[in-house]
Amino acid sequence: MHKISSFLILGLIVSVLSSCDKRISTKNNDHGFDISAIDSTVLPCDDFDQFANGMWKKNTQIPSTESSWGAFEILYKANEEKQKGILDGLLKNKNHKKGSNEQLIADYYRAFLDTISVEKRKTAPLDPYFIEIDKAASYSDLLKFYGKMPNIDNFFNFYVDADQKDTKTNIFTIVQSGLALGDREYYLSSSADMENIRKEYKKHIFKMHRLLGMDSLKAVVATNSIYNLEAKLASFHKPKELMRDPIATYNKRTIAELKALTPNINWDKYFEGIGKTPKAVVIDNLDLFAKMNATVNTIPLADWKAYFKWQLLVATAGNLNKELDKENFHFFRTIKMGIAVQKPRDERALRNTNRTMGEPFGKLFVEKYFPASSKKKIGEMIENLRIVYKERVDKLDWMSDSTKVAAKTKLDAFTYKIGFPDKWKDYSKVDIQADKLFENVMAMAKYDSDFQISKIDKPVDKSEWGMTPQEVNAYYNPMNNEVVFPAGILQPPFYNPNADDAINYGAIMAVIGHEFTHGFDDQGSQFGPDGNLNDWWSAVDKVKFGERTGKMVAHYNKFEVLPNLFVNGEFTQGENIADQGGLILAYYALLKSVEGKPEPKLIDGFTYKQRFFLGWAQVWRDKTNDEALKQLIASDPHSPPKARINAAVSNLQEFYDAWGCKGGKMFVPVNDRAIVW
Repeated sequence: MHKISSFLILGLIVSVLSSCDKRISTKNNDHGFDISAIDSTVLPCDDFDQFANGMWKKNTQIPSTESSWGAFEILYKANEEKQKGILDGLLKNKNHKKGSNEQLIADYYRAFLDTISVEKRKTAPLDPYFIEIDKAASYSDLLKFYGKMPNIDNFFNFYVDADQKDTKTNIFTIVQSGLALGDREYYLSSSADMENIRKEYKKHIFKMHRLLGMDSLKAVVATNSIYNLEAKLASFHKPKELMRDPIATYNKRTIAELKALTPNINWDKYFEGIGKTPKAVVIDNLDLFAKMNATVNTIPLADWKAYFKWQLLVATAGNLNKELDKENFHFFRTIKMGIAVQKPRDERALRNTNRTMGEPFGKLFVEKYFPASSKKKIGEMIENLRIVYKERVDKLDWMSDSTKVAAKTKLDAFTYKIGFPDKWKDYSKVDIQADKLFENVMAMAKYDSDFQISKIDKPVDKSEWGMTPQEVNAYYNPMNNEVVFPAGILQPPFYNPNADDAINYGAIMAVIGHEFTHGFDDQGSQFGPDGNLNDWWSAVDKVKFGERTGKMVAHYNKFEVLPNLFVNGEFTQGENIADQGGLILAYYALLKSVEGKPEPKLIDGFTYKQRFFLGWAQVWRDKTNDEALKQLIASDPHSPPKARINAAVSNLQEFYDAWGCKGGKMFVPVNDRAIVW
């Protein structure tokens, strides 16, 4: 593991060990942090993650069905146990009203477990789609087919959301897509790992076609056609780092301008397929569309047909017969992610039902498990952070007064959603049958796609949620200028109503602060208080901001995840800025909470400031296998958990003061620290 180069004599942590008279014993983990996780052989200033979580890591094995295991996965699993209890109750009744949430959830789950029907039908559910693809006389016919399909990729895909320069209106946005491996680096990188994945991917394509009943020669032809087409698309894709810039990826065009840009692509056929022609579109990568316009007719129609069939197969293999499902798991989960064992069918059925029936399932979840008191408490925390953020802005020595005013105006305009939506989508017209898994999957995908299409050119509904209530996650939406916290994450270890305040501040308050800071990261800072893409910075402040974010990029670029594999500081900078900002905001909110009160006592020998950082380390506690780490670096805009702990705190004087650090392997000299907010 790469270590930050500055090495000084380590300062001793005297306060932790000397004040036994104030120590509070905490049996049964009632303060919210399990001290048995601590590796006392490691000093906090050398490796804080190992200090806080080392014994937990030593005593924890990644389950064979997972690629990683940590606080998120443990809470996700606990939520699934609650959902399983709800589901068990639903399954006792076979006469739920058709179209009710209870019927949709129960019958979707039953269909996933009905392996007799799945095996009997084998690949027959694909036949109508494959027949339609085979009938296509041109790429234009395939475009119409693609428009009708809810869950496959072409060289592009779409979503409908607020226009970034007119956030009151939804717009049709076209994005680069079409790579089954997920990112261009899988096709273009010369690393040995990527070359091996490419070799295994070609084997996988061949095996899947053989399982469809294709003879070896035709399977070889299909494999080459599919892989070569995807590799060509990958060469046209922009690197993920460049796709982070909201200005560069905002290219609004009328339909006439879209057609002029790509005269060889029959957009009328595509829009006929989706059932609606938008007034205008936003294109994220103009180069891709220009290059595809020049290329589309040079690709044989047979290759396009093989590609579309493959996209459908990749999207649905997990819902087909055992042989296809097994081979699909072998490549995408074992080869690519290092997961040795597939989950039992009933666990996969629950997870698939939860993912596909997310909102109906979420409604039942919050009715049983999310108390109103939690919603009220989180709202109070958000308001406290808003106050602290304003104070923090006022104290910035690099920002001009005019930009400070604009920043605080944006903070005042922040809104938030907690727990679950105020109104729920109506799924009652979706036909879910207890013995038709494939059709159920397609029906739900069609519902979601039709919902997106129904929003085209319509006013934005700001009550809409981008996550389900049971998700262990949170997000910031720059176009709504809002932070959103589903009920799923508002549980221990992120939020524990019975825990020590310092632990909660280091956990859920830092997560809330993280989402707040997304409004001021390298992307969010380009959106104004009303959510519109808007340059509200002075020219001088923009340069100073860039200097600080550049330093942040360099700081994370030094973090070695595996031998010769480093964090991509440019790609992850938004999340890294948000991690640091969240920590700082939550820390000073904690200090504000104890103003005018006696200093909190030691608990298990730790000061409240130290417990704050232990709370942060606990929520990012994680073990991840090497294959998954490599994929994370290639495609995830978040830094790996160890970097989220160590690289984040090693910039903060507050951390060094709390732990008495005068040096150490993590220590960064003051002038080299990357502080943005």
